[in-house]
Amino acid sequence: MKAYVLHGIGDLRCEDCPMPELRPGWALIKVSAAGICSSDIPRIFEKGTYHFPTIPGHEFCGVVERTANPEDSGWVGRRVGVFPLIPCMACPSCARGEYETCSNYDYVGSRRDGGFAEYAAAPVWNLIQLPGEISDVQGALLEPAAVALHAVRRADIRPHSSVCVVGTGGIGLLAGQWARRCGADRVVIKGRSCEKEALARRCGLDYTGVTPEERFDRVIEAVGSSAALEESLTLAAPGGRVVLMGNPDGSKTLAQNVYWQILRKQLTLSGTWNSSHGGVDSDWEASVRAIAQGALGVEKIVTHIVDKDDLPQALHMMRSRTGPFCKIVVKF
Repeated sequence: MKAYVLHGIGDLRCEDCPMPELRPGWALIKVSAAGICSSDIPRIFEKGTYHFPTIPGHEFCGVVERTANPEDSGWVGRRVGVFPLIPCMACPSCARGEYETCSNYDYVGSRRDGGFAEYAAAPVWNLIQLPGEISDVQGALLEPAAVALHAVRRADIRPHSSVCVVGTGGIGLLAGQWARRCGADRVVIKGRSCEKEALARRCGLDYTGVTPEERFDRVIEAVGSSAALEESLTLAAPGGRVVLMGNPDGSKTLAQNVYWQILRKQLTLSGTWNSSHGGVDSDWEASVRAIAQGALGVEKIVTHIVDKDDLPQALHMMRSRTGPFCKIVVKF
């Protein structure tokens, strides 16, 4: 099969690879489409994966070609999304069904081979069936949709509340959509890009319309920078909740006057990471239902759909920011 293999930092090659081997309980998936996550950029160009060589890509969907166990053969031919986190099933978090905080997890696309390939392998437990109403492009965005929902649920948004999402990336825009769906009266995306303003409005969200005095019941930080963290704490209303979602771009320090805001406004800070899988109301199941019903417009954040041969150019465009983009989906 053809796959994009990371041999070292910045050394991504398209090459012929052996088909993935299937462990007991695993399935072979023919990849249909894969999203490029912003975290793939530092993973490929700056920090590397946990070992080399590795096939990156953790946002993808496809069709099950075969399964290792005969009892799982009912999955063959089904279109599926793939929950990329493989829990250990042995730690206290896993015992509680809180797999996203597993102490010893594996991960498709960083700790093991992922979806930037013609075929990928994953445990059957990690598969979620896609109904016919969901396209391949939408299926590839199921993972960021679930991550956004997880953050919004951590924010504990109440009906008629006000919400500000600091950051204009794809997951931030999806979080804004989820916040609206959860009953927030006012949802603002805080950013500075004219191109992202058009995307936000396409998603039915307000953009940058924040007065210097305005404060929000809930703030979701979706950048990971120190400036965005400070801005989020400032934008939170007294008694508000701030959810930290952006992957950190480095060490964080807070000015004394910013730290005072946490104390004096009695803010609640909450972290969020990944998403929940398993059970009828998990983030993944809820995302599938919302996308299938047309209640969550994941396709509205897509700015580019490219062929698999153009994946390297898309990665370099994201890294160098040579053109406006939000979400890029690769068709295999």
